[in-house]
Amino acid sequence: MSGHSKWHTIKHKKGALDAKRGKVTTRIVKEITVAARGGGDPAGNARLRKAIADAKAENIPNDTIDRAIKRGTGELEGVQYEEIVYEGYGPAGVAVMLETATDNRNRTVGELRHLFSKNGGNLGENGCVGWMFDRKGVIVLDKDAKTEEELFELVVGAGADDLKDNGDIWEILTDPDSFDTVLEAVKAAKLTPTSAEIGMVPKNFVKLEGREAQQMLKLYDALDDHDDVQKVSSNFEMDDEEYEKAG
Repeated sequence: MSGHSKWHTIKHKKGALDAKRGKVTTRIVKEITVAARGGGDPAGNARLRKAIADAKAENIPNDTIDRAIKRGTGELEGVQYEEIVYEGYGPAGVAVMLETATDNRNRTVGELRHLFSKNGGNLGENGCVGWMFDRKGVIVLDKDAKTEEELFELVVGAGADDLKDNGDIWEILTDPDSFDTVLEAVKAAKLTPTSAEIGMVPKNFVKLEGREAQQMLKLYDALDDHDDVQKVSSNFEMDDEEYEKAG
C-alpha cells in the first residue's frame, strides 16, 4: 500500500481480523434484526436484502438468518434494538461518527463516553460533526480486479458517482439510491467486492502523525470493538508507517 492510510482503508484491513473473531457475524445478525423491522420480505426491503447477502457471504446458517428476521418482525420474542448515531472527536479534533444498535442506550452512551476519554477524545453533542460527512455507498475492490479505465467505465455507466484509487484498493462511491444497481453491475462483471456498504464518507481528512496517530488508532479499535457499535466513520488519514507501527 502506498500514500496515506485513510480510515476506510484501515477499516478494510481490520475487517479480515474481525471476521476471524466472529465480530462480523454478530454485527450482521443484529443488522438483519433491525432491517427486518421495515418488512420481513427481502424482495421489498433493500436493507434486509443486503444484510441477508452479507450473512450468506459469511456462511451464517439459514436458520440463524430466519430467526433474526422473525425477531425483527415480532414473530419471535427477543431483544429489541434501538438505532442511535453518536458523534464525537478524536485526537487533534478528528471527527468520529458511530452507528449503533443497542438495547440499553444509557449503558451504551456511558461506555462510549469512557472509551473516548480514555483514548484522547470526547463524545460530543448530536450534530457536532455530522455536517463533515456525506452518506454514500462504498464498494471496495482489490487493486488487481480491473484496470482503472475498465472499472471506471463499468461503474460510472451503472450510476456510480466516482472511482477512487486508495493505495492497494479501488473505492467506488455511489449515491445511496444507486448502490444496489452499481453493486449488481460489479457482481455481473464477475468481480467480488471485499466490502460493500452504505455509510458516512468524510468530505475532508485530517492528517495525523506520531502520538496523535497512535492514539487515534487505539480509539478507532476500541470503538469498533464495542458490541453495540455497527459502524465507525472518521476523517483521519496517516502515513502508512504510522499504521504499521500499531501492528
